[in-house]
Amino acid sequence: MDENFKENTGYTSLPRSSKTIRQVKNVPKTPQTESAAYRLAFADDDFMIRRELRPVRLQLELLKTEMSLAEYGIVSTVVLFGGARIPEPGKAAWAARNAKQRERLEANSRYYDEARRFAQICSEHSAQTNYREYVIVTGGGPGVMEAGNRGAHEVGAPTIGLNIVLPHEQAPNAYVTPDLSFNFHYFAIRKMHFLMRAKAVAAFPGGFGTLDELFECLTLMQTGRMKQMPVLLFGKEFWQRIVNFEALAEEGVISPDDVHMVTFVDSAEEAWKVIADYYSISVDDQVVERVT
Repeated sequence: MDENFKENTGYTSLPRSSKTIRQVKNVPKTPQTESAAYRLAFADDDFMIRRELRPVRLQLELLKTEMSLAEYGIVSTVVLFGGARIPEPGKAAWAARNAKQRERLEANSRYYDEARRFAQICSEHSAQTNYREYVIVTGGGPGVMEAGNRGAHEVGAPTIGLNIVLPHEQAPNAYVTPDLSFNFHYFAIRKMHFLMRAKAVAAFPGGFGTLDELFECLTLMQTGRMKQMPVLLFGKEFWQRIVNFEALAEEGVISPDDVHMVTFVDSAEEAWKVIADYYSISVDDQVVERVT
């Protein structure tokens, strides 16, 4: 087979889009070629952001991350949800707006360490699968998300960050694997990617975003739209104060059995044991030294 043909067409009878883009850049500049109408549709940013193209953009956001994770060989994940505002122990509570918030955020900084430790343990097991299973995924931002990516990074594991464009806070943290650092416009597609490969969900103390992500997961499990899996709520005192699951059952708005979809835990080791028991994983082989 002619080598030039292979290079230019990729073994098909049609030219590659990348080659076409290069060719278009070299056409003479005329009123016609400078017109927006002449731009290739898939390479025209102004066209791609038109309101009518929203279904296409939704599909692209789904496909880009899906294809990248598949090419990386990632089969399953452990999802960490939690507050962006929770600081690392010893660091200032930058999000506090008053003395009470500063006190509570600094007290809750212990969950930063637990998220970091939990990610270390999960990632040590992931290493046994050549980092195909139990890969840590977070929202890619600061706080608990940073702690999760950091724990995985510290034991040499790949770790995923699903960032989203917001007016504040959402630059990717430094511990996300660069090739697994994704950015989203649509919350809905981002939440799909959190759960599409999930084998367990760990929710740490957090605000509206954490609650939204947690209840999305519980709703899908409750309605049978997603398989059952361990849903770990770190910080029994926090969660029982914030969400009264028993009261929901007493009021009849959820089934009494729905209460058991969540498991309260207070330590990384306790959380990993729940996952290990659920999937019949040897716990002793996976307990690792805390990385500091």
